[in-house]
Amino acid sequence: MALLRKINQVLLFLLIVTLCGILYKKVHKGTVLRNETDDDSEAPEEMEDEIPVVICAAAGRMGATMAAINSIYSNTDANILFYVVGLRNTLSRIRKWIEHSKLREINFKIVEFNPIVLKGKVRPDSSRPELLQPLNFVRFYLPLLIHQHEKVIYLDDDVIVQGDIQELYDTTLALGHAAAFSDDCDLPSAQDMNRFVGLQNTYMGYLDYRKKTIKDLGISPSTCSFNPGVIVANMTEWKHQRITKQLEKWMQKNVEENLYSSSLGGGVATSPMLIVFHGKYSTINPLWHIRHLGWNPDTRYSEHFLQEAKLLHWNGRHKPWDFPSVHNDLWESWFVPDPAGIFKLNHHSS
Repeated sequence: MALLRKINQVLLFLLIVTLCGILYKKVHKGTVLRNETDDDSEAPEEMEDEIPVVICAAAGRMGATMAAINSIYSNTDANILFYVVGLRNTLSRIRKWIEHSKLREINFKIVEFNPIVLKGKVRPDSSRPELLQPLNFVRFYLPLLIHQHEKVIYLDDDVIVQGDIQELYDTTLALGHAAAFSDDCDLPSAQDMNRFVGLQNTYMGYLDYRKKTIKDLGISPSTCSFNPGVIVANMTEWKHQRITKQLEKWMQKNVEENLYSSSLGGGVATSPMLIVFHGKYSTINPLWHIRHLGWNPDTRYSEHFLQEAKLLHWNGRHKPWDFPSVHNDLWESWFVPDPAGIFKLNHHSS
């Protein structure tokens, strides 16, 4: 009887230790990205059918996010789970906009991004301060947000999807590749646009090749760059290759040595990705990322070309909800009015 009591005491002790361990992990889990609604009760088979789409909702451009979501949801029969990422002071506004508009039917999670993770990793000086907004770096931290999905789509907010996003999700990633991007040399029409408005489409436009650290990478400055505004990512490979840690390393190096600058072509979020993913990424169908629509308000694509496009991206300063801009009629057709009346279109003609 004494032996049995002793065994029971040992088993009880082990049970308590195990429970303490579980509680410790839950309490100390990273808070870089936090689901506002922590409902992870979906059955595994339901999760496999979901297409997770990560998109940020910044305070001053939330209308862009809602238009993008509307275009995605309206053009597919797939089961989309939108991860809408914002800073703490915008979360309630994001929820109100979705729940009090035509978007109320979507499947979504609102996620808080904690900018403390960027402390000491971003240079304060910039010719384009909007590129230093914390949400620009959410794409670096995807595995901290996506736990139950093997594959995820990340989209910038200034996009409109005209095709079925299932096609983009079905992009094949080669063995050992953590992500797929669009090459900046992938379309003849895009190259024509580059020459016309002076866009950079090589590493020279993003990295400072006068710096020894950049030269030592051994990457030719004429190497074609890629655009990380549309990403199809493999979470297993991302974590296995410690992509987030690599990106953070180059952010810190830039703080110390000023290796890239927003005064160059791509700003501060593209450059570390160009370094980390050099020669190790798959490519997205070019029609799934037609970009530079926001680069020059005097330069337009042909209407036929735009109709063929699956995804339009107004990267650059000239956004389709503002003035001046081009092809804003295509964007406006997906605009969802702000229930709070804060976000307004600015399309005066003079």
